[in-house]
Amino acid sequence: MNIPYYIFAFLLLNCTGAPNNRTVLEVEPQIVAVEAADSLDSTISRRFRAPQGYSSILSDSNSFGSYLSRLKLKPIGTKVKYYNRTTKPNYNVYCAVVDMDIDPQDLQQCADAVMRLRGEYLYQHKRYDEIKFNFLSDGKPRYFVDYAKGDLSYTKFRKYMKYVFAYANTRSLHAELTPRDIKDMQIGDVFIQKGNPYGHAVIVVNMAQDKEGNKLYMLAQSYMPAQETQILINPTDPSLSPWYRLKEGDIQTPEWLFNSGDLRSFHTK
Repeated sequence: MNIPYYIFAFLLLNCTGAPNNRTVLEVEPQIVAVEAADSLDSTISRRFRAPQGYSSILSDSNSFGSYLSRLKLKPIGTKVKYYNRTTKPNYNVYCAVVDMDIDPQDLQQCADAVMRLRGEYLYQHKRYDEIKFNFLSDGKPRYFVDYAKGDLSYTKFRKYMKYVFAYANTRSLHAELTPRDIKDMQIGDVFIQKGNPYGHAVIVVNMAQDKEGNKLYMLAQSYMPAQETQILINPTDPSLSPWYRLKEGDIQTPEWLFNSGDLRSFHTK
């Protein structure tokens, strides 16, 4: 029997409204420092400068890391929208919204947003043969070029991504990614837990470093129900937010608790 993708997607939920055995900190709202002059085409690296004493870690201009750090952001103060166009209240969760549309179905949740960013990057660079994601059912990849059957249009690509969202989730993405030592973090790496029964995933979208080699990073996520990708605040260090210090141990994000051992990588440029 063929199950409609929107029903199957429900069976393969990527995230849950409350972390499984995780603690969400309740902290007072805070003001995140941003550049004074913002514009409609403001990017992550432009809006959120490296803190004093730190310099941005530059990636090759054609790399996934460079693509992520240059993601366009919606104007300051924009609220995250769910897939049905209702607004996600900002209870000290996010400080910016990535300017990327989402489909009007409850599909692009946490792992899906990570796969969407990876797919968009590869599509933008015309690396069509490399666009692939594993399905949960058999752990095997589904390739965009096979799905497209010669139609490499962006419309077809978006249909392919919806197809992926319906049959992949945090568990399948976790198995697809390669473990990465926290000390070797790169932009584009993913903190991901496959969970029992649910998981969550956030992606590193920018990094900075000081002269002593100490590193900072920034995170982005989608969540459940499907919603726009957002830049996360740092709930445990308001003076540094939205940057996080790179260190071993727990990483408390606004809606999930990760550990440094949860870091994984696409392990490609």
